[in-house]
Amino acid sequence: MANLNKAILVGNLTRDPQLSYTTNQTAVVDFGLAVNRRWTGQDGNLKEETCFIDCRAFGKSAENINKFCKKGNPLLIEGRLTFDSWTAKDGSKHSKHRITVENFQFIGTSKSNKADTSNEVISPVAESDSNDDIPF
Repeated sequence: MANLNKAILVGNLTRDPQLSYTTNQTAVVDFGLAVNRRWTGQDGNLKEETCFIDCRAFGKSAENINKFCKKGNPLLIEGRLTFDSWTAKDGSKHSKHRITVENFQFIGTSKSNKADTSNEVISPVAESDSNDDIPF
């Protein structure tokens, strides 16, 4: 039987990204994402719920998210669901699910940024992905 662990989410950052580095100097950024769901209930009233998801990105993605994102910014992420468990200093056991980001796209700007109100999808492009050699 084949297995698939893929998550694609679009939401707004719930807090500013927190950048740190591993002992190997790999960038790691942690941030929260709020994803809203709206629907009409059987009674005809509009209902809404928000899901809060912890996310983690590594390497160049981590550095770009930290550099260009802040609380409230919209972001599209693609990644996999991971399960973390740990024991606190007091001996209590804790666990949670988190999305490990494998791909992301900036989506326009937040409503709090008055300078640019476009909803254009902006894709992060590495320097090596430059299209300078395309003849048209």
